[in-house]
Amino acid sequence: MAKIPKRTSRLQRTLKTLGPGLITGASDDDPSGIVTYSQAGSQFGFATLWTALLTYPLMAAMQGMAARIGLVTCQGLTGTLRMHYPKWVLYSMILFTFPAVILNIGADVQSMGAVANLLVPAIPAFSFSIFFTALLIYIIIRYPYQKMASFLKWLCLGLLLYLIVPFLVHQNWSSVLRHTFLPDIHLNKDFLSILVAILGTTISPYLFFWQATMEVEDQQHNTNTRKKRIIVDKKALENMRSDVNIGMLFSNLVMFFVILTAGSVLFPAGIKQIDTVEQAARALKPLAGELSYVLFAVGVIGTGFLAIPVLAGCVSYMLAETLQFSMGLDKKFNEARRFYTVIIVSLVAGLCMQFFGISPVKALLYTAILYGLTAPVLIAVILHIGNNKKIMGEHTNSRLSNFLGFFTLILMTAAAVGLIWFEVS
Repeated sequence: MAKIPKRTSRLQRTLKTLGPGLITGASDDDPSGIVTYSQAGSQFGFATLWTALLTYPLMAAMQGMAARIGLVTCQGLTGTLRMHYPKWVLYSMILFTFPAVILNIGADVQSMGAVANLLVPAIPAFSFSIFFTALLIYIIIRYPYQKMASFLKWLCLGLLLYLIVPFLVHQNWSSVLRHTFLPDIHLNKDFLSILVAILGTTISPYLFFWQATMEVEDQQHNTNTRKKRIIVDKKALENMRSDVNIGMLFSNLVMFFVILTAGSVLFPAGIKQIDTVEQAARALKPLAGELSYVLFAVGVIGTGFLAIPVLAGCVSYMLAETLQFSMGLDKKFNEARRFYTVIIVSLVAGLCMQFFGISPVKALLYTAILYGLTAPVLIAVILHIGNNKKIMGEHTNSRLSNFLGFFTLILMTAAAVGLIWFEVS
């Protein structure tokens, strides 16, 4: 009986360490990501399931580097770039990242509205989009970081809905296992395009910025300090690694099960093209039943509430660190007016995309291109920072981190070249 409290205590300690890494990983599975994974499953069945195993260690390594930079420097990536690198590097990152994030927000807001309209057809999709945008603005401004973080952690549970859906239909589990561990690669433009899209969705530049900044916020709150340096000890690093690894595992599990859902339901039915999340949800209804349809739709709304504060917060933190004005989700509106104004403008700009005739599909395409161009450069910069003893001191990258980081750099560079090739050919 003595072992039970120990196990419970260990579980409680693990749960307490979860924070920025879990939220970052879960926010990666936003409505835009759900579209990409649904496309992969509907077009190629189980053929891309193995990508969940491939991207997990790469995501964990890169987010771990970003988190460690935040812990050691006590500032986000933007602040580190401003202090230690030429201005053109920082401004280039902002130039490509900002439009991509705004487009991503717009695509997510439209997707949430469209899916909510499926559940309640009497209310127009645009009305839902306005409501969700207003609610998000209220939540972000009204609640301090700690409550916001707790809220986001609970929203992560909503992603578990995607783990349920595949079990509501018949599965050929031997085929699932085979495609999970044995890569199935088709040498054609469509398949290579979806691989590039998966890489761009899972390894997104804005997540690096958010991870570093949130590590600082989290540590400062946990230690009740506003010192310019955080004490980085072995325990802090271990907690950070556990948080990041669990968060990225959670993210890839959701990715795996969304591909599995589309591959087992939509692909056999001959539904090969899924451009929006509402198409995926609508297609599930007659094939997998009312429950699967509702779970999928509700999951999309939950992911939107999880991802959009991360996207908007990323933009605001980047601009605040660049222009050096007051920032922080723990501050009240009158203490950080410009910081919250940037968040509000980002959300409203994303909402207004519909007025300019930019559909979620086009927004995702433009976002993928901008992320694809930015990711290799930012990965190279993070690797350089992570190995720079003047910045990181004794906490430079390990050999394993460097190996995974350079492999990610090569892979994302190839993906960027492939993306450009696919668009011009």
